[in-house]
Amino acid sequence: MKKLVSIAMTAVLSVGVLAGCSSNQEAGSKKDVDLKVWSFTDELKKPITKFEEKNGVKVELTIVPIADYPTKLKPVLESGVGAPDVFTGELAFIKQWVDAGYWENLSEAPYNVDEKADKYVPYVFDLGKDKDGNVRAVSWQTTPGGIFYKRSIAKEVLGTDDPAEVGSMLNSMENVFAVAEKMKEKGYKMFPDEGSIRWFAQGDNPQPWVNGDNELQLTDERINFMDYSKELRTKNYTALAPEWSPSWFEAMDKSVKVKENGSEVDAQVFSYVLPTWGLHSVLKTNVKESVGDWALTSGPASYFWGGTWLGVYGKSKNKELAYDFVEMMTQDDEFLTDWAKETGDVLSYLPVTEKIKSDFSEEFLGGQNNYEFFLEQSEKIQPGIVTKYDQQIDTLYGNAVQQYVEGKKSKEEAIKEFYSKVKNAYPDIKVPNK
Repeated sequence: MKKLVSIAMTAVLSVGVLAGCSSNQEAGSKKDVDLKVWSFTDELKKPITKFEEKNGVKVELTIVPIADYPTKLKPVLESGVGAPDVFTGELAFIKQWVDAGYWENLSEAPYNVDEKADKYVPYVFDLGKDKDGNVRAVSWQTTPGGIFYKRSIAKEVLGTDDPAEVGSMLNSMENVFAVAEKMKEKGYKMFPDEGSIRWFAQGDNPQPWVNGDNELQLTDERINFMDYSKELRTKNYTALAPEWSPSWFEAMDKSVKVKENGSEVDAQVFSYVLPTWGLHSVLKTNVKESVGDWALTSGPASYFWGGTWLGVYGKSKNKELAYDFVEMMTQDDEFLTDWAKETGDVLSYLPVTEKIKSDFSEEFLGGQNNYEFFLEQSEKIQPGIVTKYDQQIDTLYGNAVQQYVEGKKSKEEAIKEFYSKVKNAYPDIKVPNK
């Protein structure tokens, strides 16, 4: 999922029209276009070509950088002028868009998507529903995560590189720190940076940031995350390589310079915490020397990161064809089977995954079947924990944690400022009086 890399790197995709019209196409020739699709990712390019060939139609794909996507798309959907027939939504803003009324209600006839609910990974299907329980968007993929680690380092330090055995050593934050100490003793760094563990902050008690009573929920598990992050920094368990920085990428394949106690030392990083798309769009594109030396296992808690949903524009004049495309992307057995085998994308559509999941062997991971692993992880993810506030509140809390880790504020001061900033951003949310 290349789009998630672009999110974190502040949008590297360029605005363009692909797969349906050439760069020198005159405006007048757009009458030849049968279907318009807007997205923030180029991953629909090949499916659109397949759809065109299958249906004898012409599709115009417009790609807008993720940072600009909501602001450019909203006025087009409001006015209907130049609006797409199909458009995508990303996890960061999916809950806002399903309630905005722009997507067609797919729970109603002739779509009746609810009848297929049991054919999807539950949390994925749930995220496409509006506040009234109507399905507005569907996704073909599931994006659970895990811990990718170096087999050679695991063998040296832990005595085994077996994913199940390593996973049992990382099944709690206490055990993670025990392994981190062993890594340190051998001169390795457990993670590239403290942010790596943020996905485990919810622990075994996943809760939405804002509950049904509009109350902010800073759980004990999230508060503990502050202390875990501080401990990673003070005990020198990380390479101080912030996510998406040059050093973060560099440390995937070789030693990096780390400042420690006033001097520089060379250190290798043992593991990276990444979701499904992290394998194909991050690790594989940056690792050259250690291909085959990697493996994948579970951490202290299940998590997911990212995802793409798509639906039919409610005012489209081509709803039947538009839904045909959505249906192909999310329900077509033949297409999805080929797509999964070609791209490695982990599907949310269970009728296909049940047939193909045992066929995968990933050379990059020493022959491990990462597909089965991720599907097992997706089953553990609870629906209903994503809210429309998440992106902003996650950022505010991450800043608070960083202030504490760097010693700029005490934990109490950082939390108090976090509450204040949430209240300023969302006056209607009830925050604790602390």
